[in-house]
Amino acid sequence: MKIQNSLIPQKNNDVSNQKLTDYVLNPKVKAQIINVVGEQNANKFISSIVSSVATNENIKECTNSSIINCALLGQSLKLAHSPQLGNYYMIPFNVKGENGEYKKKAQFQLGYKGLIQLAIRSGQFKKLNVIAVKDGELEYFDPLNEEIKINIDMQNFDNRDYLNTIGYYAFFELTNGFRKAIYWTKNQMERHAKAYSNGGKGKLSNLWESDFEKMAFKTMLKQLISKYAPLSIDMQCGIASDGMFISENQNVDNQDKIVYAEEQPQEQPQEQSQEQSQEQSQEQPQEQSQNNIQFTLFGK
Repeated sequence: MKIQNSLIPQKNNDVSNQKLTDYVLNPKVKAQIINVVGEQNANKFISSIVSSVATNENIKECTNSSIINCALLGQSLKLAHSPQLGNYYMIPFNVKGENGEYKKKAQFQLGYKGLIQLAIRSGQFKKLNVIAVKDGELEYFDPLNEEIKINIDMQNFDNRDYLNTIGYYAFFELTNGFRKAIYWTKNQMERHAKAYSNGGKGKLSNLWESDFEKMAFKTMLKQLISKYAPLSIDMQCGIASDGMFISENQNVDNQDKIVYAEEQPQEQPQEQSQEQSQEQSQEQPQEQSQNNIQFTLFGK
């Protein structure tokens, strides 16, 4: 899945030592920002992103265009950029360019709370939830009939977060009555994280290391919703753009060669296996994804 269009073109003036404040005040860049967020919201948008990036040293090292493109994509989905809200994140990665040099870019990562927001706005969901199942709580799960029984000790509920997690359960019910549920063991989630976290060589990336449960919740909801739920235009755009770099003069997708930004690349990162590529393609909406992204961002 590739995105061939960009909000902010990447040109030679997008250098790492140019301040983001100067970059966004460039007339051409600001004009494209106004085209997406509107003239009345442009200054507020710029102030929010500049102040947010100023407090994150890793993101400050990313190319200006990749930062603004992440923010504009979030804005087009009506998701506020705030790590505290958890709607979406900008994740710094070292990306190998055509000249063989690595450049740090911000990657758009949809948060599980942002995915829930998009689902609520679609008006299709009556119920939607995801939980961590703790040690001693699971009595049974029937994958054929998707029936589960969990016994939660309400008298000890305040200490539940400190119990060992053994699995994750997610389900939804649509307004038309359709229901779907999935359960993954903790081992399943760890294998998935090592395979698709871009940590390299079977390692977890720093995002999975620091926020494993949030990433697990997102994975469960993304697996469930993208495969079994009706997807609005915004949901298709959000899911298809998750984990991508948005650029105009490059076709960069999940299968390009990247390493986590805090790791110094010593050798050429290995390409993903065919099996990994197939699973990632299954997680993306398979029809009209590219057109829907272009429609959401550009209105055409």
